[in-house]
Amino acid sequence: MLLQIPGVLSAEQIQGVRSRLQAAGDAWVDGRATAGYSGAPVKRNQQIAEHSPIARELGDVVLAALERHPLFISAVLPNQVYPPLFNRYGAGMTFGDHVDGAVRLLPNGIKLRTDVSVTLFLSSPDEYDGGELVIEDTYGAHAVKLAAGDMIAYPATSVHRVTPVTRGVRVASFFWVQSLVRSDAQRALLFDMDNAIQRLNATDADETARRTLVGCYHNLLRLWSEP
Repeated sequence: MLLQIPGVLSAEQIQGVRSRLQAAGDAWVDGRATAGYSGAPVKRNQQIAEHSPIARELGDVVLAALERHPLFISAVLPNQVYPPLFNRYGAGMTFGDHVDGAVRLLPNGIKLRTDVSVTLFLSSPDEYDGGELVIEDTYGAHAVKLAAGDMIAYPATSVHRVTPVTRGVRVASFFWVQSLVRSDAQRALLFDMDNAIQRLNATDADETARRTLVGCYHNLLRLWSEP
């Protein structure tokens, strides 16, 4: 499931995060620092050093926003979220076709399975040319270039790339999520069911039917979820 999640950060939050990133200085490092074996040869960008104080500070801003975003919770069903990272692509920078690594190590030493990949756009589309996130699935290739503050979530199993930036600078946050439900197909089904429940609640539909549907949702979540 490929899902756009709008309005994760407000305009004021984006301005604050961008100001801190612009003043980060030596915290910007070669983006290949976190690339895996297959990603490093095709990755040409910069990112904030993963364990730097500014990465933790700004990552907390993103995490706090996610905790309050019902669409993210409903669609992704997060179990663990990798601390958000921040990157930038200037003119000529790109990230070729790759698949994200299946497992990443959290700062506390716990391993996180990457079920969902996430990109939160921090630059407006008119600030740069190129730089589209292109995600491939069974329906073809999807080019994504969202408004600042909007986010895209997609299966980490997907082949994806960032096209070369030809003007300006593309700034974003990116991270991974281990979901309570490993299967993308099962997450999509639960997401559709949750949306249906919310619509029925809003229209004050038959209470017994709603209660039955809620029970089915939670029983499926109980059946499919993993600790």
